[in-house]
Amino acid sequence: MVLDDAGWQYQVQLTVVGQQEIKGEIERKTLARTEPRAKLTLYQSLLKGDKFEWVLQKGTELGIVEFVPTVANRCVIGSVDDVGQAKLERWQRIMLEAAEQSHRGRLPRLHAPLLFAQACERARRAELALLPWEGERMRSIRSMLTFSSSTPVTVQGKTSFIHRPFSISIFIGPEGGFTTREVDQARRYGIIPVSLGPRILRAETAALVAATIILYQLEDI
Repeated sequence: MVLDDAGWQYQVQLTVVGQQEIKGEIERKTLARTEPRAKLTLYQSLLKGDKFEWVLQKGTELGIVEFVPTVANRCVIGSVDDVGQAKLERWQRIMLEAAEQSHRGRLPRLHAPLLFAQACERARRAELALLPWEGERMRSIRSMLTFSSSTPVTVQGKTSFIHRPFSISIFIGPEGGFTTREVDQARRYGIIPVSLGPRILRAETAALVAATIILYQLEDI
């Protein structure tokens, strides 16, 4: 099975297998059915050790289509310049191996790191942007995905109507979470704080829980 990274898969009969090249004949072309219908982008704050790599690996398996490393106030890494080319290449390899293992139809895209404010500006393009935060007590992710097109939602005094979204962005904080100032800043960009329940989750756990809830609610799991 050969993938073209554009959503198509090809059943190929190999005719030549050598040290320098492999040749084959395409027998059938079909649409890859492993890609989620919703475009899920994870703005993951940079984490300590190999935790960020774990999020990339498992998030790729789940079906996240874009990863945006984000530098938040409480990140150990304080600058986007601290993420070198060697580290980005390693992250790409981790995603590639996870995509192959999980039979993804496309390789998720890894973006260059952004500062939190830059990430908020970029997330405005999404139809729905959510920020799991322990300070939010009422609004859940599920509630943001079950509104009818006639249900109003008010954020920072601005009222909008939620429909089934195609592109969804999730913001996950670093160890220690987002600061109140960052949450207020996110609200000004239309990013909606939501709750992941009564228990405080680790940053790497929160990312996968949030992605799973969204994909399940949209019937992609």
